[in-house]
Amino acid sequence: MCVGGASAAQATPVDEIEKLARPVVRDPATVMPTPIGDPFYDPPAGFEDTAPGTVLAARVGGIGLTLTPVTSTELLIRSTDTKGRPVPVVATLLVPQAPWTGPGARPVVAFNVAIDSLGHTCAPSYQLRKGPSADLIAAQIPLSRNYAVVVPDHEGPRQAYAAGRMAGHAVLDSLRGSVNTPDFGLRPDSPAVVTGYSGGAIASGWAAQLAPAYAPELNLVGAVFGGVPADFELLLHTMNGRNAAAGVFLAATLGVAREYPEMMWMLNDNGWRLAQFFKDLCFPGEAVLGAILPIPAEMLTDVPDPLEQPVIQKILAENRMGDTAPSVPVYMYHGAHELWVPLEGAENLQDEWCAQGAPVQLDIFPGEHIIAGAVAIAEANAWIDKMFTGNGPGGCKTSRW
Repeated sequence: MCVGGASAAQATPVDEIEKLARPVVRDPATVMPTPIGDPFYDPPAGFEDTAPGTVLAARVGGIGLTLTPVTSTELLIRSTDTKGRPVPVVATLLVPQAPWTGPGARPVVAFNVAIDSLGHTCAPSYQLRKGPSADLIAAQIPLSRNYAVVVPDHEGPRQAYAAGRMAGHAVLDSLRGSVNTPDFGLRPDSPAVVTGYSGGAIASGWAAQLAPAYAPELNLVGAVFGGVPADFELLLHTMNGRNAAAGVFLAATLGVAREYPEMMWMLNDNGWRLAQFFKDLCFPGEAVLGAILPIPAEMLTDVPDPLEQPVIQKILAENRMGDTAPSVPVYMYHGAHELWVPLEGAENLQDEWCAQGAPVQLDIFPGEHIIAGAVAIAEANAWIDKMFTGNGPGGCKTSRW
């Protein structure tokens, strides 16, 4: 994360309200996350000339709350943004202190947290350094099985929430940096699985889809993810200005716009003000604002039929999963009673990947987004075990629990 510079003073609610009354500044730089003043995240000069996955810096990382004794290393890694430009990303590698006694190299799980946020202080690496993190409760299962776990800050240096290609690159380069540095206790042939739910499923699905072309040398053996927002166009009918998820939808729109600043010039004055207000929010703040005032994205632009604009159609297409299939088995899971992320998106993704020859199993669990995600934890981790033993899905199948 390029977040060097002076630390920002803690903003008060009054400060934030006053911002809404200030003259509008139409500059994409004003809606980027506020720097947190940690020089570790500033890449060295010339990092652009290094290969993707190169470890640029390392230090002792946060552990959060874990029952498994681990060694934690925070990594600054060279990656690639949505448009193919070199960027630094951060990941936290957790390696159990117990020796690996299984066959081959110690496996590694890329555990992709549903960051769903816009500020640097919301990133997993920052949260882990602060102390216990609820987001990593499910990561205790692979750690307890003596797998290494790498937790990427997969939104990248601009905290580009929901930008799929940025997230996929960050995950794959975090794996590269982890397995190619001997001091970390892993090996280049360490088998890897990517996993995540909801916003973490964006990162996991894109990592699986991009891996054959972007990181073919990784020993990726499977992908396990659920509640996947595979097609943002579907979310316009379930989240945009309709319910408490409206704030999260607006945050995702701004996150994507950080990778595609050409979107920002469609904002009206209210759109710029709201983007500047949102720029450092974490998920809880987005959810609260969405519940209080569910603003549809169309109110933030004066462009008629914004979704029909060629620039928006192109961005939607580029961030829709399905065009290229993974080369590894995929286990997807979804809620049967989803209110926010339609089941249709997961079903369409399965159909498209299966048509291209990828083995994809889709399990449909009872419940909506939150309940289904909790119910599926045990089965998702069972599939991670299966993939590490070579017993992942052998074909395409849909099951209802």
